[in-house]
Formats: sequence, C-alpha cells, structure tokens
Amino acid sequence: MFKSLSMLAAILAFCVVVLGSYVRLSDAGLGCPDWPGCYGAMTVPQSESAIQAAQQVYPDKPLEHAKAWKEMAHRYLAGSLGLLIVGLAWLAYRNRDTIKTAWPLSAVLVVLIVMQALLGMWTVTLLLKPVIVTLHLLGGMSTLVILCWIAIRNHTTPSIALPANQQWWLRMALLIWLLQVMLGGWTSSNYAALACTDFPTCHGLWWPEMDFADAFHITRALGESRDGGQLHLSALTAIQWVHRLGALVVLAWGVASVKILLQRPTGRCLAWIVLMVLLLQVSLGIANLLLQLPLVLAVLHNAGAALLGVSLVAVNARLINTSY
Repeated sequence: MFKSLSMLAAILAFCVVVLGSYVRLSDAGLGCPDWPGCYGAMTVPQSESAIQAAQQVYPDKPLEHAKAWKEMAHRYLAGSLGLLIVGLAWLAYRNRDTIKTAWPLSAVLVVLIVMQALLGMWTVTLLLKPVIVTLHLLGGMSTLVILCWIAIRNHTTPSIALPANQQWWLRMALLIWLLQVMLGGWTSSNYAALACTDFPTCHGLWWPEMDFADAFHITRALGESRDGGQLHLSALTAIQWVHRLGALVVLAWGVASVKILLQRPTGRCLAWIVLMVLLLQVSLGIANLLLQLPLVLAVLHNAGAALLGVSLVAVNARLINTSY
C-alpha cells in the first residue's frame, strides 16, 4: 500500500504544481479573496442570494466565476494531496522497518505541506507578494521531488554505479535546478517574463540597463520598489536577465551530467530522458519570449521544470557507490 500510495501522491503532486502554475499565469491567484473558502463559503457562490451575500462581504472584489473555480480546484486538489501525505507518513512510521526510505522523510513532508497551506493563505491575504508566491512554488516543487524520491526508491533498486565525485556532480544538478526554479518563480511572481522580448539579446543589448537592488529586494510588495514607488523596467529586466543566466548554468551542468550518465549502461536511458527534457525546457523558455508568453506555453514551461526535477530525482535515487 505504501508503494502504491507514494506513486499516487507523486503523480498528484505533479498535477497540483501544474494546476498551480495555470492558476497563477491566468491571473486567478486572487479569484477568491479569502482563505480557505471562497467569499465566505467552501465552494464558489452559485445562487443569486449567495452571490449577493458575497458581494456584500467583499464589495470591492467582484466575483468572477471562472477565476474563482480555478483557484478552488487548486485548493481542493492540494487539500487531497495533503491528506494523502499524512496517510503516507502514518504508513511510513507503522512500517518503518520494511520500507526503503527513512520514515522521518515522510514526516518532513507533513511539515512541508503545512507550510504550503500557510503560504497559500498568505498568497491571498498579502495580495500576491512576490516572496510568498515564490516560496509557495518552491515548496510545491520540493514536495514533488521528495515524493518522487520516496516512490522511486521503493519501486526500483539503485543500479547506477558511479564514484563519489561524479555522484556529487549529479547531486549538485538537483540543487542547481531548485535554485533555477526559485529564479523562475521570482520572474513569474514579479510579472517580469516579458521585461525584454528579444533573444539572445535584451532590448538589443548584451548587458541592458538593470537595477539589481530593487529587482531582488525580498520584502517589497508586488509592483513596488524598495521605497514604495513603482517598480521600473530596469528592475524587471534584471530579474529576467538573471533567470536567463541561470538557464545557461542549468543547461551546461545538465549536459555535463548527461555525459557522466552515458558512461554507464544502466544510466543511458535516464541520460537521454534528462537531455530531452532539458532541451525541451530551454526551447519553451525561448518560445515564451518570442511569442509573448502564450498561456499554454507558459504552463508547459512550468510543467517542464517539474519534469526536469523528477528526471534528476530519478537519476539520484538510483545511484550507488563504486570505488576506482
């Protein structure tokens, strides 16, 4: 049961991450102005009387059913994932002598899912504050990769034998991916994805005018500078440019990781998967720039980031030590 539920939870976590990106990118993050319900109810108001009651409570936030249902669908799915993770933690503790992963890892997931719930609430109450939205995305991706680690370790036997230095390189690939996810979340939460739309240059320059101080000021509100004024284009440009540079690091590190995996017959299949997802992700990033961020491609870019993390976890979960 633990093996089956861990795989189900990993699949559900992927769906939650992708749906969350769709909600954010379609500007439905504030589809419901309160939390955990929607306009004071646990579902989107439907009847005429319920809609009128909702508008009386939130007169300055008109009800948009499409956006509200997107937001509530994400909350329902995330809530289901939370219950599943609690069940997994209980099963992991109960069967701690037989499962292939340390049961405290499942307990960490419970803590993480509680933090995700709080971040989801603060996303609404703090009006999409960039640091909160970015941490929410980071928490979702972390939940996904931990669940994938548990599922893979309990379904397969480690079989990719590599020396310690090469294993370290592959472990670092996962950390670099997570840092790039954070940069991507910061870019998206600040609506900086279209700060410059040419490629490979930005505003026709290799090093455009950039304001790093305002760009990466953590506690500021959405669209505001450090002093409370409007966030200028130079700050948004800095955010996007750093994300581009991060993509170059991920690409270079990923290609080197693929070369390492190709040295082992047991790692070749995963190597090609990592390379295909990596190239797809880079292509989607460029296409989003050149095509002005269409919703479908933007969501696929987030899904690609999740798939890249899953593929890197699949690699790291199968590593075993060798000496030479």
